Amino acid sequence: MTNFKILSLLGIGLLMTSCTSDDDTPSITVEEPSTYSFTRNGESTVNFGGQNTRILMANELIAKFGDFENATEEQLLNMYNHQKGAIDFSSTDLNNSSKNIRSKVAASKEYFADNSVESEAIKNHFAEWIGNQTNNVFPNYNNPASAGVAGQVVLGDKTRYVNEKGIENNQMFAKSLIGALMADQALNNYLSTSVLDAGDNRANNDNNVTLEGKPYTMMEHKWDEAYGYIYGGEVENEADPNASDKVHNKFLHKYSLRVDQNTNFTGIADDIFQAFKKGRAAIVAKEYSVRDEQISILRKKISTVIAVRALHYIQSGKSKIEQGTRTAAFHDLSEGVGFMYSLQFTQNPETGNPYMSAEELNNALDMVLANDGLWTVEASTLQEISELIASKFDFTLAEAAL
Repeated sequence: MTNFKILSLLGIGLLMTSCTSDDDTPSITVEEPSTYSFTRNGESTVNFGGQNTRILMANELIAKFGDFENATEEQLLNMYNHQKGAIDFSSTDLNNSSKNIRSKVAASKEYFADNSVESEAIKNHFAEWIGNQTNNVFPNYNNPASAGVAGQVVLGDKTRYVNEKGIENNQMFAKSLIGALMADQALNNYLSTSVLDAGDNRANNDNNVTLEGKPYTMMEHKWDEAYGYIYGGEVENEADPNASDKVHNKFLHKYSLRVDQNTNFTGIADDIFQAFKKGRAAIVAKEYSVRDEQISILRKKISTVIAVRALHYIQSGKSKIEQGTRTAAFHDLSEGVGFMYSLQFTQNPETGNPYMSAEELNNALDMVLANDGLWTVEASTLQEISELIASKFDFTLAEAAL
């Protein structure tokens, strides 16, 4: 495995109420709709079609990691690097799209505008995982895996397919994409004031100047694009995704709900949704300080989701190793290492930096993947890494590990 180096709006208004504090500064409350539904002159102003497209592309690409008999490295790389008109997907709409996954991986304005070398290296990691799957796992998928040898691991009625390090490449790819695509674009790009307030965006939003032929302002649209990277693909209920019986988005939306099931983080999924909704309403109301408060909430909460899932999976894998069932740990640890990789795309709203530095992350990844990787990593090493990750956040390892 590669060494990972790393004009009027219905239902919206602004209420001014006197403040009881000594300075008599008025407090401002932004009225919000009950769901993420915003209109202008009877027409919806919410649009995040590009995010839907990339999430659907990612779903299909990740599924191809398991098509051992038919898929090739070229096919998977073409899906990753899709060019408009190429027949890479099962959907005509996706094939006709000019969008692709690779162009938005590690491509945020805040983290990578001046860091093209690192951006390219990260993009290439995903291509390398594709190559490892097709060149190492595919030819050996019917053979038992062992240290240094890709193949299958049978656990009861489940069969997992791992590379020479014991990593499931599909899990590594998917969980790393949560950070490199979804979180990076949402937290470090579209929720960045350098994007939201770029050029004349604020003046145009103040004056209800919409994009040509569109019912929304540029600022409204940029916020919606951030929302789309969390909730895109929820075809049944995009406006109230947490209320859906079935979750179609298997990325950040799914895992925000998973973390919400941990009693130490109950409410986090709704906190994220409410912050998106309130921030969008604040943009309509031209109340930018309220908008910026929601940005801080979103950066902290979404970063927390990534860290908690990393710790959950690492600790689960550690327990299996301690119990003497090492190969049973591979699935959890593959997900955990992917979420670890995603930590470099989190953002601490107090510092403007990732919660873990690139150097710390690379060192931790090296510790896990040294020698034969998951075949040989010690439980004590996983504990050390877990404690390091938890120390960067305001929760304990025990709270996250449930």
